[in-house]
Amino acid sequence: MFLETILIIFIFLFSVILHEISHGEMARVLGDPTAEVSGRLSLNPLRHLDPFGSIILPGFLLLLRFLSPTKEGIIFGWAKPVPINPYNFKNPKKDFAKVAVAGPIANILLALFFSLLIRILPSTSAFFLNLKDVFSLIVWVNLTLAIFNLVPIPPLDGSHILFAFLPDRAQKIKFFLQVYGPFIFIFFIFFGFQYLVLIIDWLFRIFVG
Repeated sequence: MFLETILIIFIFLFSVILHEISHGEMARVLGDPTAEVSGRLSLNPLRHLDPFGSIILPGFLLLLRFLSPTKEGIIFGWAKPVPINPYNFKNPKKDFAKVAVAGPIANILLALFFSLLIRILPSTSAFFLNLKDVFSLIVWVNLTLAIFNLVPIPPLDGSHILFAFLPDRAQKIKFFLQVYGPFIFIFFIFFGFQYLVLIIDWLFRIFVG
């Protein structure tokens, strides 16, 4: 259980880094070099770690999980968001949405790649079975990152995608989410995430067969 948890954290760390790099790379393609100039288009974890979101919070939740009688519990966190300057975009509203969706798409592509490996690798030895177990964790973590970030609550990517499609007459919704987003986000984590897991598990079964 301990080794599996450490492996999940390791997979999560690099998956969320690729998530953030995808945001920055899409911004660069659309004309904003801010992330590139800041050195954030790098696989070096030290450039992406957020002291609270990447270390303190996951560590605290991991401790709570081990102290729990059921050894279950939510473990999540985040990396430092890549810096984006929407004023460098030709169409700031739509281009920012493209940047936002790039992260979840990267995670879905990673999940798809490793799910294909699971399907084509033989199950003829303990080595391949263990390898498939590791790949399954990669698929699950990346599907979780993708689906979770698509929830339209600030500061998640889904909120930026939603704002890009909101008509001007619906700006009150945007204002409400921006003001109360942090409270809605915390409420969702503790009371709504369990329902999101049902969607993630359903997609996981489709991906890995």
